[in-house]
Amino acid sequence: MAPSASTLLPATNSRSKTVSANNISTDNRIFPISYVAAWSAVRKAGKLVEIELRPHDLRRHPATYASRAGTPIEIVSKVILRHADLVTTQRYLGKVNGTEAIRWIETLYG
Repeated sequence: MAPSASTLLPATNSRSKTVSANNISTDNRIFPISYVAAWSAVRKAGKLVEIELRPHDLRRHPATYASRAGTPIEIVSKVILRHADLVTTQRYLGKVNGTEAIRWIETLYG
């Protein structure tokens, strides 16, 4: 089950307060690792479990999971992905397939 907004929002607020209190800018690195090194580490981890894995997959997976579990897209967009525009999130998550649409209709209307 996806985390609820009541769980995610306090964590986001806490992060925002920490960033402000420590004068951290969006340009600061949290971890002293280059983009290439991070990319390489993720690819190696994927090979260990025999899947093709990219760093962006680590961002997309929790958003997709939360969305498919019923978390409102506005929460996925603003809290998980931190997108400024909902259209970006809609493009990012892709379209709902027919099977999933039927499942939701059955869930909503019995």
